[in-house]
Amino acid sequence: MEILLLIVIFTAFIALGIPDSLIGAAWPAIYEDFSVPETYISFVTMTIYGCVVISSVLCTKFLQRYGTAKTTAFSTAFIAAGILGFSFSPNLIWMCLFAILIGIGGGAINTGLNNYVSLHYKASHLNYLHCFYGVGTICSTSLLTATLENSGWRAGYRYIFVVQVVIALLIFVSVPLWKKKQEVAMEEEETEQKKLPILKMFCMPAIRTLWYAIFTTNAIEFAVGYWLSTYLVKARGITLEEGAFAATLYYGGMALGRFLSGLISNKIKTWSRIGIGVFIVSVAVIAIIIPVSDILAIAGMFLIGFGNGSIYPNLIHLTPYSFDKEYSQSITASEIAVAYLGVMITLPVSSVVIGWVGIKIFPVFLAVVAALMMCSLLHFVRLLKKQGKYDKNI
Repeated sequence: MEILLLIVIFTAFIALGIPDSLIGAAWPAIYEDFSVPETYISFVTMTIYGCVVISSVLCTKFLQRYGTAKTTAFSTAFIAAGILGFSFSPNLIWMCLFAILIGIGGGAINTGLNNYVSLHYKASHLNYLHCFYGVGTICSTSLLTATLENSGWRAGYRYIFVVQVVIALLIFVSVPLWKKKQEVAMEEEETEQKKLPILKMFCMPAIRTLWYAIFTTNAIEFAVGYWLSTYLVKARGITLEEGAFAATLYYGGMALGRFLSGLISNKIKTWSRIGIGVFIVSVAVIAIIIPVSDILAIAGMFLIGFGNGSIYPNLIHLTPYSFDKEYSQSITASEIAVAYLGVMITLPVSSVVIGWVGIKIFPVFLAVVAALMMCSLLHFVRLLKKQGKYDKNI
């Protein structure tokens, strides 16, 4: 029973990862089809991530009223509808409208499942959950690549729509599993979970500092994913193929870091795993900044994914232990919103900085964001110790 439910939960997170990598992989074909500049991808991505932020903040009421299972099922259906809409979009405006559905669905799934797994499962399960997000990104790009040359991007989107529908149906069918597995716990969650207004959270120093840490760790994740190939090709002079290979290594390192973090969670506690991740990121940034060799820079990119990848899910896991459990759903929702806000702000800011100074400034930009993340985490620990909420044995 428990294994079946975990399979469903992990599969739902595959559905979350599918659209995130899909637009980037399909965009070279899409912008030619729509006859728009390649930079217009930002209109679609900003719409998606903006709606994720809004959905993450507002979905708490739906989770409390309908439960995690039904909310996740309907949200997956929303994403499927958005993907199908993309395939029929005659222009960019329609694509942005359908992007709203993807963002709303993504925010609700992210918030609901992160909080549910944090409350009812171990830290290892939360790390594995985020691994399956990576599985979703790989599956969608692989399926699109297989159909792009012969059938076009629209056909690829429709095939992926079918995959999303199957996942949505699986979640709908599994609703009784959730009730049988955690019927009492879910009833308690619905009666005990209380809403914590966003302004009140902002006035709480510990939550605000946690937001800074989550903002920066996600800023690192997406900034590296967005710029690493460009930096290595233009600033270090490696080939396009080597740059693409470095990107593969980076995402592979991220998935491996999350998997291993879950694997060792019974032996190494959560705060210690976060500390190890921060140390690895520090070493990686130094390896990238030092102009010794291209191989060292590529290794640094891999290590950033490996070290930084597990920090975010581990911080999510700590939420019910760092704050009152009755507010964990609201706080988790705010964390998801801040994570995607980090993505929305970092990409345009980094674009402006790099456009002004040049791509060679990227390692310095990365070092500054990493330093801000480390300072935020240290301050967060100090605040938790002051409040008696820090437990190194979690």
